[in-house]
Amino acid sequence: MGASSTVTIRIPSELKKRLNRLADATARSSSWLAAHALETYVQDQEWQVAKIREGQRDLRAGRTTSHDSVSRWLRSWGKKRELPAP
Repeated sequence: MGASSTVTIRIPSELKKRLNRLADATARSSSWLAAHALETYVQDQEWQVAKIREGQRDLRAGRTTSHDSVSRWLRSWGKKRELPAP
């Protein structure tokens, strides 16, 4: 992760107990586990926001597929004349 800095957060007491139990069970520090969880969460959120923005750009550029077209395609799945993806 590189250089580090300190962040203070408030969490419910029960969550802190669970975090401490997990730290004991995994031989990791609670700080390491919290930083790892936060890193994973931030990566997931960054990915989601990027995909939303990509979708918004596609929408503005007219790169869309109608609901009806997708519905027809899905209804054709598993049939002899399955339609190609729209």
